Amino acid sequence: MHSVVRTQCGAVRGTADGDVQVFKGIPFAAPLDGPRRFQAPAEPESWDGERDATRYSAAVPQPLMAEGLPPSWHPGDDTDSLTVNVWTPVPGANLPVMVWFHGGAYLAGSPSEGSYEGARLAGSGVVVVTAGYRVGYEGFGWVDDAPANRGILDQLAALRWVRENIGAFGGDPDNVTIFGESAGGTSIATLVAGSSRSGLFRRAIAQSPAAMYRSEDEARKIAELITGPSGVRTTVAELANIPAEDLHAAQKIATAEMTRNHGSWTDTTPYGVVLDGETLGELPWVALRDGAARGVDLISGFTAEEAALFTAMLPREALDPDQLAADLHLGDDVMQQYRRAHPGIGDVALYNMLLSDKLFRIPALWMAEAHAAAGGRSYLYELTLQALNGLGACHALDIPFTFGDVTSPVLQVLGGAPDGFEDLSGEFRRSWTAFAATGDPGWEAYRPSDRRTRIFDLPCSTTSDPIAASREIWAHRFPELTARA
Repeated sequence: MHSVVRTQCGAVRGTADGDVQVFKGIPFAAPLDGPRRFQAPAEPESWDGERDATRYSAAVPQPLMAEGLPPSWHPGDDTDSLTVNVWTPVPGANLPVMVWFHGGAYLAGSPSEGSYEGARLAGSGVVVVTAGYRVGYEGFGWVDDAPANRGILDQLAALRWVRENIGAFGGDPDNVTIFGESAGGTSIATLVAGSSRSGLFRRAIAQSPAAMYRSEDEARKIAELITGPSGVRTTVAELANIPAEDLHAAQKIATAEMTRNHGSWTDTTPYGVVLDGETLGELPWVALRDGAARGVDLISGFTAEEAALFTAMLPREALDPDQLAADLHLGDDVMQQYRRAHPGIGDVALYNMLLSDKLFRIPALWMAEAHAAAGGRSYLYELTLQALNGLGACHALDIPFTFGDVTSPVLQVLGGAPDGFEDLSGEFRRSWTAFAATGDPGWEAYRPSDRRTRIFDLPCSTTSDPIAASREIWAHRFPELTARA
């Protein structure tokens, strides 16, 4: 069965997935041709007749992230890749809207990957939207004569499309919740802290937000690492002449150099949100503490063993927590504090705990703390259910629970669906959609006085201050969270 909906740019023809109507590959911005690869997103082009919306668009340019994985993008792919996908259970019903931004370290990722099918979530009574955005140099690399954070500007353009068009798909444009994981969670933190007064969203869920922020000066230095060897100036005109695959190769070399000299850089990934004073002027937890998003309802959270996904393939001798603390410039006493707080835990577990805290757990915690302290409605959660392949509650495990997808590629990597998957996924989906509808996910709000936190496991529970030791160890480092702080 096919359905037709008219957007401001033209009619789109979708299809059905059970009781949910699905529309894919709808442009929210102009194609990324020529100089537009490195400029702010332009308005989408209109079309006549009915546009086929039964297939995902091509992904934005990106490298292959790991050998053995199918590529998301190929040289020569269609450049009309800034698109949204919509799942709606009841067109015309004025339902809550949930807009998802994917992860991928700002290096890769696409809504078409297979992990973000929105039918089951939409079946819970919301309109689900997934949106692409530029990654890599096109999205986050420094350009002298173009705005920084073009990937975030893409996300804002997608939210403007939602504001102007979602009513035709059955969504309430005045009740939009943005959500995302990892780099997507970082995007949520950025949007909440920097654009909450735009009127484009009412609520937000930051799943495993990362500390991926850097100064303009560092962004320029990274750009020099990437483009300097080829003698290309960082202008729109000169960058537009470089094939995307050549930029991918150059950024891989730059990443290796940053990793070798990690003490000189905020992070060892080449891209992050630039604190440019436009998209965002200060770290999100600082802005939230100062009341930047007091009127936005916020959930933030993390998995218990985030870093295990990244360290599983490293040799045990490389997992030295004392060396990691030194590399992060954390001070001589930090590992003593961790060992006192967790007696009997081995070095590998301590390494993963410290890295998990630095990368994801503390940023999520600080978001909850800062927003609550400023008087905002704030909620915190932790996923503790274990993956089947021995990686514990690792990074990205929350994605299949969020979307209710037992066939998710994430679960395939992590050994399959754990026992009780349907029950816990149901808890996630009920909490997320209730929050989108009312601002209340079904557990107590986070307050500095008791730090109530939802524990997603079987069974679910609510407790106070579950990572108190890590919170106290890192407390004196607020507001900074960088490798060199």
